[in-house]
Amino acid sequence: MDERQPTAPGDIPLYCAQARPPTVHTMPQIIETVDVNVPVSAAYGQWTRFEEFPHFLDEVEKIVQVDDKTTDWTVKVAGQEREFRAVITEQHPDERVAWTVKDGETDHAGVVTFHKLSDAETRVTAQIDWEPSGFLEKLGAAVGVGGHAIKKDLQNYKERVESAPTDTGWRGDVQA
Repeated sequence: MDERQPTAPGDIPLYCAQARPPTVHTMPQIIETVDVNVPVSAAYGQWTRFEEFPHFLDEVEKIVQVDDKTTDWTVKVAGQEREFRAVITEQHPDERVAWTVKDGETDHAGVVTFHKLSDAETRVTAQIDWEPSGFLEKLGAAVGVGGHAIKKDLQNYKERVESAPTDTGWRGDVQA
């Protein structure tokens, strides 16, 4: 008997099953960049003042810094208020801040990096991997709503940091 042939109606030949690539579910990824006209220390300093995020991140209602590695967030997405805890997984002054959120409803991870372009200009890049929950978030992810929101938030951040640059903020290290 030829092993490449099905033996009963509905059987899938082994060679067909092996030829199919495995299904991989990955989180949608958003990468956005903005250049700000401030030194890298000011760009980084503003970003590490987490409790000020509601001033430039439209969806953020409130952030409470619990300790050096933990922040509690209240956000409003698609008219629904949500709360979650973010854990900073890596933080290096004037270089990067990385975090993760695992609460079953708002799972995501991200990193913001700071690149000195000159003494007075910095490139800020945000990369966010997130798992949309519910129909509206999945639809939003499919049409790129998250990317548009992050781009707008980075523009708001640019306006804020350029209007009142400060290099104050937490300057400690968090190792991965």
